[in-house]
Amino acid sequence: KAKPNCFSDIVALNALYRPGPMDMIPDYLDRKSGKKDPDYLFPELEEILNETYGIIVYQEHVQLIAAKIANYSLGEADMLRRAMGKKKVSEMEKHKGQFIEGSVEKGVPKKVVEELWDQMVKFAEYCFNKSHSTAYGFVTFQTAYLKANYPVEYMAALLTSNSGDQDKVQMHIANCISMGIEVLPPNINESRVDFTPKGQQILFGLSAVRNLG
Repeated sequence: KAKPNCFSDIVALNALYRPGPMDMIPDYLDRKSGKKDPDYLFPELEEILNETYGIIVYQEHVQLIAAKIANYSLGEADMLRRAMGKKKVSEMEKHKGQFIEGSVEKGVPKKVVEELWDQMVKFAEYCFNKSHSTAYGFVTFQTAYLKANYPVEYMAALLTSNSGDQDKVQMHIANCISMGIEVLPPNINESRVDFTPKGQQILFGLSAVRNLG
């Protein structure tokens, strides 16, 4: 549904596709597809949130907002991020006054700042750090490429890496069948220790046979 067309889309989806932030996915998709316009409370936020269409997705967004909008030092912004990440209500209450005061000093209307703070507090329920999601996203991109272009080799490697878990082996074999890849039964003359590509088929790996030393 998202139709990612750049790497940052994959990073955002990794951060959003979890319990909590999943509620934000429909809004994200509508904004990405152009059904809804990105909503920035005030122009300065566009520079920070343009990659996610105006939605606060990452802990780094909170840090940048605090630094650029509320006059926080980077160290103070990190303390705010930490308080939100650990959901420390008392700590966040201390920051609220500083955040509103710093933003008003920079010319942002108090009512708008309070609305932004409420958005950030709501975000704190599910905040995810971008650096973490980027690492996941890079692996996602690599494995998606391999699965699309080398499906037999990829699925053989996936089966091998899960050979000790019977449930996962069954799940991946079912996935192979849906992809049109046949997984041949164990064969004492042909099977190796690992699952092995053989043309458009996969030879069952002997390491996945239960109780076979």
